[in-house]
Amino acid sequence: MDMHLASIDHIRAQVIDLLIQFGPKLLTAIVIIIVGGFVGGWVERWLQRALRRFELEPPLNQLIARIVRLLVLLLFIVMALQNLGVQLLPLIAGLGVAGAGIALAMQGVLSNLVAGLSIILTKPFRVGQYIQVAGVEGQVERITLFSTILLHPDRSNVVIPNRKIVGEILHNYGHVRQISIQVGVAYDTDIAAALEVIGNVVAANPLVLKDVPPRIGVARLADSAVQINIQPWVAVSDYSTVCAELNRATLEALRAHQISVPFPQREVRLITTPG
Repeated sequence: MDMHLASIDHIRAQVIDLLIQFGPKLLTAIVIIIVGGFVGGWVERWLQRALRRFELEPPLNQLIARIVRLLVLLLFIVMALQNLGVQLLPLIAGLGVAGAGIALAMQGVLSNLVAGLSIILTKPFRVGQYIQVAGVEGQVERITLFSTILLHPDRSNVVIPNRKIVGEILHNYGHVRQISIQVGVAYDTDIAAALEVIGNVVAANPLVLKDVPPRIGVARLADSAVQINIQPWVAVSDYSTVCAELNRATLEALRAHQISVPFPQREVRLITTPG
């Protein structure tokens, strides 16, 4: 019993000695790190306000500000470790080895980050533009450091990792799209009259852009009809609406002018041989 009490007293004495020896240093180190957190946050907010004058993309502003905040915090952490008497060279070597392992494990995440920086700096597309890439299409809703979010025509969101965009063939429609509609008329139709009727239909639609003339003309001579192309330009947001309106209005106008819209037909002859 006496030996047990003696060991407890010995441990208590050692703890008190450690607190007396390292307590003030540890308290100072904690205060330094807390101050570093406040200073880093202030620097981040100040830098974000300063970077707005350079009209950089928001994700790039955010990345630069956060990197500077981490550097400031890292500086205060180094000061706190020095105050505790920690040898920094072995620590830096260990962190380097750990960083290499982490980078290898997060290879996909880092590739998305590099691709995101490439998109933000080169600006192949901007928020609000309509693009087609990696087999999907939609209006760009948001560009982040790791992914790009598109608003699909069916109102769903498509999240594309940035590494799937860089290096792929990108079709950027911008804010305007061209509609392509084909309608067939009979071969005995007055083509000039049919083109005039279709042109009036397109011109009457208020959503069709007036500053860019539409392309309307004979596309090809099909098996049972003369195919006419109707290709006006519209805003991206009006694409589906104008497609439906033009299809309906064109059919009604052709019928009103008694212009036949034939459907595919096949003539089958049966030849029988005697016996």
